[in-house]
Amino acid sequence: MNYDVIIIGSGPGGYVAAIRAAQLGFKTAIVEKESLGGVCLNWGCIPTKALLKSAQVFQYLNHAQDYGISVSGAKADFSAVIKRSRNVADANSKGVAFLMKKNKIEVIMGAAKVKPGKKIDVTDAAGKKTEHTASHIIIATGSRSKELSNLKQDGKKIIGYREAMSLPVQPKSMVIVGAGAIGVEFAYFYNSIGTKVTVVEFLPNLVPIEDEDVSKELERNFRKQGITTMVGSSVEKVDTAGAGCKVTVKTPQGNQVIECDVVLSAVGVSTNIEGIGLEECGIKTDKGKIVVDDFYKTNVAGYYAIGDIVKGPALAHVASAEGIVCVEKIKGLNPSPIDYNNIPGCTYCFPEIASVGYTEKAAKEAGYQLKVGKFPYSASGKARAAGHTEGFVKVIFDAKYGEFLGAHMIGYNVTEMIAECVVARKLETTGHEIIKAIHPHPTMSEAVKGATESAYGEAIDI
Repeated sequence: MNYDVIIIGSGPGGYVAAIRAAQLGFKTAIVEKESLGGVCLNWGCIPTKALLKSAQVFQYLNHAQDYGISVSGAKADFSAVIKRSRNVADANSKGVAFLMKKNKIEVIMGAAKVKPGKKIDVTDAAGKKTEHTASHIIIATGSRSKELSNLKQDGKKIIGYREAMSLPVQPKSMVIVGAGAIGVEFAYFYNSIGTKVTVVEFLPNLVPIEDEDVSKELERNFRKQGITTMVGSSVEKVDTAGAGCKVTVKTPQGNQVIECDVVLSAVGVSTNIEGIGLEECGIKTDKGKIVVDDFYKTNVAGYYAIGDIVKGPALAHVASAEGIVCVEKIKGLNPSPIDYNNIPGCTYCFPEIASVGYTEKAAKEAGYQLKVGKFPYSASGKARAAGHTEGFVKVIFDAKYGEFLGAHMIGYNVTEMIAECVVARKLETTGHEIIKAIHPHPTMSEAVKGATESAYGEAIDI
């Protein structure tokens, strides 16, 4: 079969690119070897949020007394929680199938391999191979859980995020290696339903890419929740010979052995670029990523790459944006390159974390003179009414021109609030304009205005 555009991979980069291509009049096909929606919809973004919602509901029940409500006998049914998460994922995957049908996109199930001459081979589950050609081939094969040489995953005692979402039995204890978004989200989930959790992070802070104030606030909250955190530490080895695991952790104070049922490796992701024909086509890679230009062209005409397999943050919304820019450029439109300094990041543990732009440290290193403001949730009427006074909103402005350099939030509902800051930065909004924009009261989002007022010495409520 011959197409205008073929996309390999149906994750949030691939399926969005396919829909946009179809909207622009291209005869489009998408190839998927497992489930429509890719890792994000089936094993990442969506099912994890379902797990986290169950944990949040359970926490509410356990603290219902704080809201004047008596509840007794609440317990977490682990298998039912997992089942709900899988049902949510399945429903979303079916939603993508509907979108493919609606947009008249051909879905080809199987494993794809690119070939020279703008061709691909697809091998289906039965081993049957078919060849397809296209004027444009977009590679969007995504990533998988990264394995360390001393932390080989066996799927039972040493697991990755997939197994963490579908364990048959709730572990009594767990060591999580890595305190990025995946690690801290699972730490919150498992701790909330009664698993004893220890988080080990090699770098000095939890969520190390976040502003240091946010990292410290999360660590304080995790300690209050009963989660043990070990920063500046590394897992040297795991002994799985017995019934459970014996984890040797190198800490600043010396080696420590922790016994647990399961070890979750959350040390990042590895790109899925092996065995897909890149070498045969002469497509350049660098440090495990496909090399592309600002519009996702590879060095070989007619071949493109988007998502986790190219340089940039491995986030679903980034992959989707890249897919749209790539396809619109192919069509001959005039899309703007993505501003990678205005990408929001969200972490859905509790308290939630959201950020965009420069951290305070990075802004100083870039040579800016700063105005920094912080608004604590303890000063928010809505946060107090909601029973969630943990956390704060922190904003960073250039002192000279008022440029909105960054925003960093930790607390209830901040993953919904960060979009205001992303749009403000996109529109080159200054601090004074945010202060003069009337925010509704009482809301959590008032904290953005309050933090900005603080940066400019005009704070009202703190």
